[in-house]
Amino acid sequence: MKKKPFASADEIKPALDKNRLVAKLREILPRDAVLFDEEDLRPYECDALSVYRKLPMIVVLPGTIEQVQAIIRLCFAENVPVIARGAGTGLSGGATPVGDGVILSLAKFMSILKIDPLARSAVVQPGVRNLAISQAVAAHGLYYAPDPSSQIACTIGGNVAENSGGVHCLKYGLTVHNVRKVKIVTMAGELITLGSDALDSSGYDLLALINGSEGMLGVIVEVTVKLTPVPARAQVVLAAFDDVVNAGIAVGKVIGAGIIPAGLEMMDRLAVQAAEDFAQVGYPTDAAAILLCELDGTHEEVAEQILIVREMMQQCHATEVRTARDEAEREAFWKGRKAAFPAIGRLAPDYYCMDGTIPRKHLPYVLRRMAELSIEYDLRVANVFHAGDGNLHPLILYDANVPGELARTEAFGGKILELCIEVGGSITGEHGVGIEKLDQMHLQFNDEELIQFHAVKHAFDPTDLLNPGKAVPTPKRCSEYRQLPTQGQNRSSQNGAQQA
Repeated sequence: MKKKPFASADEIKPALDKNRLVAKLREILPRDAVLFDEEDLRPYECDALSVYRKLPMIVVLPGTIEQVQAIIRLCFAENVPVIARGAGTGLSGGATPVGDGVILSLAKFMSILKIDPLARSAVVQPGVRNLAISQAVAAHGLYYAPDPSSQIACTIGGNVAENSGGVHCLKYGLTVHNVRKVKIVTMAGELITLGSDALDSSGYDLLALINGSEGMLGVIVEVTVKLTPVPARAQVVLAAFDDVVNAGIAVGKVIGAGIIPAGLEMMDRLAVQAAEDFAQVGYPTDAAAILLCELDGTHEEVAEQILIVREMMQQCHATEVRTARDEAEREAFWKGRKAAFPAIGRLAPDYYCMDGTIPRKHLPYVLRRMAELSIEYDLRVANVFHAGDGNLHPLILYDANVPGELARTEAFGGKILELCIEVGGSITGEHGVGIEKLDQMHLQFNDEELIQFHAVKHAFDPTDLLNPGKAVPTPKRCSEYRQLPTQGQNRSSQNGAQQA
């Protein structure tokens, strides 16, 4: 049978009018769990990438898996697009409404269903906050390793959808490395399980496929996560440099020595000054860049590695090297890093958070080129990123009220992503593609590769109703979402304050 052409979101029109669809949804949900008035829909018009905005037609808030299945079956029958939404902390427009679709919020799925300390696992609903998992299992000497900066707010379902990382992903992996099993509802309303409680399962590795799928293959309704023992010792080295390039060289030197830090983060002068003004943790504000290198493990191996890392930082011309003296100082060093994004939001009316990944060996070159692009586009950029795995998070400062400045900012951001591709990297490390990076997907992948991506999408969702128009472009759809209203028309910004 010939497959339905991959339709754009605007080509998908629901067969029901809004009022009739609301009435049918109220047969499934309580009246207050179906939102359709404009003032109730406003909070759902964008995610943390607030550049692109569009009001959804309807928002539904189910409380059970059975309700999720019933809603999806109704939308499937009536040809209505469905966009799953978590906490809205995403940074690529992945949860932005499209067409006349329904936003399916998982906000009520907030329970930790089971903790198994012996198996080192926990079964959680998708609306459980990332940090809440670690808090719930702390008494067992365990924690959940992936820790995006938005972990106090972001939810595990969204983490799986975007394959989120965080400060400690260098040693402990991304979300995909810390999830054992996922239950999803397909667009046909079927409940299926991917993965198993064991370390591996037979058949194709569909569990890995669902991680980072950006809500395009199924709606996540339950996740079994892997828990990690809290290390006997964790200690942070802070190194200051008078040259960003030297800091980049130091990153490669540490990894090249065979040391895998729990976290290895870099912040440039603008980010350091903003974080220090905001968090007041004692950062050296005269430094061109600082590195935060956390080592964890047994007391003996941490003590040995601390000495090696300190020596390497000095060899790379660090102007100052500090070792956290106790747990309070370690937490203070990380407090500044975790607060960097909101702190930078105080420097300009708006900022645009980018996300790309490069081979570590090219870090000095890429930092140098970004500085040149900053001058070329006449826009300041602050760098806060996961240096250990080459995941860049440049924050471009701008003012959406200045005519043309948003467009210039987007062009600058596009050049940064092209730079990542140039050196053999990727246009995303953990924020996803969403609608933000559709143009650059054409640069990273050829048409044959994109066709294969569409084939996978159609295997799960042949009618293209799950989060249509996101992540995987077609030539016709490449710039479609650039027409959505932007900050220049409705200023509410500082996107990016919730992740990375």
